Amino acid sequence: MIRVHHLENSRSQRVLWLLEELGVDYELVVYRRDPETMLAPASLKEVHPLGKSPVITDEARGGRAIAESGAIIEYLLEHHDAEGRLAPPAGSDERERYRFWLHHAEGSAMPPLVMRLVFSRLGKPPVPALVRPLGRQFAKGVEQNFLGPRITELRDYWEAELEGASWFAGEAFSAADIQMSFPVLALESRGGLASSPRLQDFLARCRERPGYRKAIERGGEFSLG
Repeated sequence: MIRVHHLENSRSQRVLWLLEELGVDYELVVYRRDPETMLAPASLKEVHPLGKSPVITDEARGGRAIAESGAIIEYLLEHHDAEGRLAPPAGSDERERYRFWLHHAEGSAMPPLVMRLVFSRLGKPPVPALVRPLGRQFAKGVEQNFLGPRITELRDYWEAELEGASWFAGEAFSAADIQMSFPVLALESRGGLASSPRLQDFLARCRERPGYRKAIERGGEFSLG
């Protein structure tokens, strides 16, 4: 039995989606964010020392804890996808694309998006009221001079890579699409896909998948704004 330690409004939603696509039974343990800090509760550190989500425990293997989205995906595919339904064949061009997108999602895509979220909160509580105007001004400068151009570059790259391909690794849906869904959703939540029809279509097709819908039913709706 796989136990998913699921933090609300987090990247662990992708793990639920993957398990639904694989048809693997799992137990869901839900954790709530602190309403003021939006951080994960301290109880997650009892599961893994970093106290972050996603993390799973595999009860069939002595309760082994596996953290980090990419590592979890590789672990679940290794143990629960013997037919290779969610990864292209080894040695194929599609496999190289798959490997790239599987790691690009967290390695290059998410850091500037997370930074944007953090800086957007500098002008809001719990930042002290007296320094909020300075925080907003600082955040505006970072957005204009660094984050905005970098995120636009990423968006345009994703849009171009979907030209002539149904999914990120090629014509077949794969776990790389599950991994890439989160940064694309994060961009959509802030109105960043208005000029990106291929990315819009990508998300529409993701949302049409039964596994995606079941994951939302079990894990709850999430907002990345």
